[in-house]
Order: sequence, then structure tokens, then C-alpha cells
Amino acid sequence: MTINPKGYDQSVHARLSCQVCHTNITGFPHPENTAKDRRDYTLQYQTTCNQCHPNQVKELADSVHTRLFQEGNRDAPICADCHNPHTQEVIEKTPDGLPAPSEHARIAQTCSTCHAAIYEEYLSSVHGSGIIENRNPDVPACTDCHGVHRITNPKTAAFRLSSPQLCAKCHTDETIMSKYGLSTQVLNTYVADFHGTTVVLFEKTDPDQETNKPVCYDCHGVHDIQRVDDPNKGIAIKENLLRTCQRCHPDASTNFPDSWLGHYIPSPDRHPLVYYVNLFYKIFIPTVLGGMAIFVASDIYYRVWGRKRRLRGKEASATPLPPREGGSAEANQPVESTPEAAPVQPADREDLAGDSLISSGEDVASQAEAGTDEVVSSDRTSDEE
Repeated sequence: MTINPKGYDQSVHARLSCQVCHTNITGFPHPENTAKDRRDYTLQYQTTCNQCHPNQVKELADSVHTRLFQEGNRDAPICADCHNPHTQEVIEKTPDGLPAPSEHARIAQTCSTCHAAIYEEYLSSVHGSGIIENRNPDVPACTDCHGVHRITNPKTAAFRLSSPQLCAKCHTDETIMSKYGLSTQVLNTYVADFHGTTVVLFEKTDPDQETNKPVCYDCHGVHDIQRVDDPNKGIAIKENLLRTCQRCHPDASTNFPDSWLGHYIPSPDRHPLVYYVNLFYKIFIPTVLGGMAIFVASDIYYRVWGRKRRLRGKEASATPLPPREGGSAEANQPVESTPEAAPVQPADREDLAGDSLISSGEDVASQAEAGTDEVVSSDRTSDEE
């Protein structure tokens, strides 16, 4: 057990004294240590990080690494296995607290100490080569898919069902995908087909139940993902895609992959036949349904409002006419048909004649009185002048 002072002085813990972590060592000579081997000595300080990093320790408690250790695997990693306390440098982070892209290569190399075989597959993939060789900040490292401290078990049904959303974090980002000419419709097109619809349904209703429907890594690979145009494994090549489909559809014929649109929305430039068929139905179906809706609405209008107009017309014909100006209400009442009047007798004619004379006399008297009033009014007007 040796410590390099220069390496420690450049570490993130350089400001801490040794006794902050080694609380049982207060003088020299040091007390006897009962560790049987190097691993046993490391495990003695397993809880030392808790005093300064409580949040990370809480996340680590839910990880698959901690569960393995609790099950008796003493080689399951603890804090000091990933972060050497004497040489750990400052980790650059994004605003949300995750490791920055500049840390991706170092993260992959850290994971390789336990997962060497997976690391070799990762190095040959489009993701791994982009990180290790090109230091490309756009490609994911181990922690982008598996988490940092709260690492989940990738063999569970929950991880499998949620993996499309995991891949979509990068593959629906227009800023990243536009650099490489890749479609950002991967999630939408996947969810829209039979495979994706079933997986999403399982994720919402039975997240712990297995499904045999394919997710992203069933077709593209897990750690050995290649470019889609790779001649050996790229599924943009029809022969490669057919072999991929035959894993689940062993009877698939040569033309079976022709229906695959490659996660692209049909357009005049890409899959034009499908695009124009869709366009035809987008116009044809609303036109037919719209015409039927107008026909039904007009028929309802005719039956409902036309009937009301006819009823109002019948009610108007039976309603009394309004009184005319200068007439009495009785004179404007509808005239009812009466039986034909009986012939007037001679005696009745004399009575009628008498009545006429009386009426004429009364009219003459009233006219005379009116004339007198007009004369008096004229005299008054002259006097006033």
C-alpha cells in the first residue's frame, strides 16, 4: 500500500488531510491492520465516502452493483473501484450534473476494468470508435445508457421496454442528428408500427412483463452497433436487414424487407409512392366524409326548421288582423259569414227612412255648431292682431 504524493496533490482530494478518510490512524506507528488481502483492506473504507457524498451514496444504494455486493459478491464495485481516492481528478459536468462529453473516454476505460469483453465490442462500434478514436462529444458513453450511480440491471423487462426512450434521447435531437444526416423520426415511426405500439402498451400496463416484440437493440445491436450503411452489419443493406428480420420471422422471403421505410416519414424525395398514396387519402377521405356531413346537416335543417315554418304559417292565418288606422277594433275583426238577410218589408222601409232623416238632421246641426266655433275663433284672432 503506497501513495504517490505528486499524484495526490493533483487529485480532487488534495485539500483533505489523510485523517479525514483514515479516521483510525492518529499517530505513528499505525495500529495493526487485520485485512487479509488488498480487497479486504479496500472494503474496510467502504462507507468513508458517505460523509462527503451522501447524494451519490443514496443513488448507489439502488444500483445493480450494490445488489450484487449484498448478495455476497465481494468483487462488485464500490466507490473506490471507480474513483481512486488518491488520484481522482476533477470530473467536468454538464449543467444538469451529468458527466460532460469530455469525460466519455475516461468513463469507458473505467468500466473496462470489470467489463473487458464488452469494452472490446464497444470499441469496434460506431459509438465506441467515435469516443475513443475521435473524442466525438455527440456519441454516448456507458453512463449515458446505463446511468452514473443508479445503474439498473439491463437484463430486466423494465429496462428492455424503456430502451426505445433511452435511444430517443439522442436520436430525436435535431441538433445532433442533422450533423450526420440521420432521421429524427425514429421514435415516432417505431411507435406507429406494430412492434413499437405493442412495446409501448406493455410499458404502460405491464412494465415487468416480458414481450417478444423487438426494441432498438434487437435490430441494431447492443454494444457492437454499426453504421446503417456498413456492408457487413448495416441494416440499410437489404441482405443484412433480411437476416435481421429472419431472427423473428424465419419464413421471411427476399421481398419481406421491402415494406420497411427506414424510420423516415414518406416524402416526394423518399418513398414517393407511399407519400402520394397517403396524400390522396388525406384529401379523398375528408372530401367524402365532409360531403356526407353537409348532406345530413341540410336534411336535418329541412326537416326541423321547415316544419317549424309551416306551423308558423298556419298559426298566422288564424291570427286576427291588427286594427287599421282610424278604425275601431270591432270594425277590423274578421267578418264571419252569416245567412242571407231576409227581405225588408214595406213597414220596415218607412222606419229606415225615418231613421235616415233623424241622422241627417243631427249631422246638419253638428256642422252648424262647428261653423260657429270657427267664426268665434277668427274674431279672437283679429282682436289679438
